Amino acid sequence: MKQRENQFWVKKSLKELTAAEWESLCDKCGRCCLHSVRNGKTGKIQFIAVSCRLLDIHTCRCTVYADRNQKDPNCIKLSPANIAQIKRLPYTCAYRTLAEGRQLEWWHPLVSGDPNTVHKAEISVQDKVVSGLHVHPDDLASVEFELN
Repeated sequence: MKQRENQFWVKKSLKELTAAEWESLCDKCGRCCLHSVRNGKTGKIQFIAVSCRLLDIHTCRCTVYADRNQKDPNCIKLSPANIAQIKRLPYTCAYRTLAEGRQLEWWHPLVSGDPNTVHKAEISVQDKVVSGLHVHPDDLASVEFELN
């Protein structure tokens, strides 16, 4: 685990982070790239086992990250200003975690020092979902995927 004095995410607010620090908060789990539906009765968001067509489901990284918002208008660019309004972020998301005043988990790469702990801890969607490239949009709602 890194020394506490090196933990910028503990010392700074989300608004104070540099662009590089902000980007490093992403643990590359791929959960935010899953399609989801909202239950009309409970309001609970359920993730579907189908990723955005731009996500590489093995590396859990966007294949066109720099241009993602142009390639998929549904892709939301996270920022300190909008993070509290985005209700579909998984509970494990570092941006949500810090915005809610919680601490990063042991498996987060910034804490562990290892980019693979997110996969080893089975937090990521690595090889657990199908790519949106292989699913017709009309079939999305038929496959549910509950994330812990």
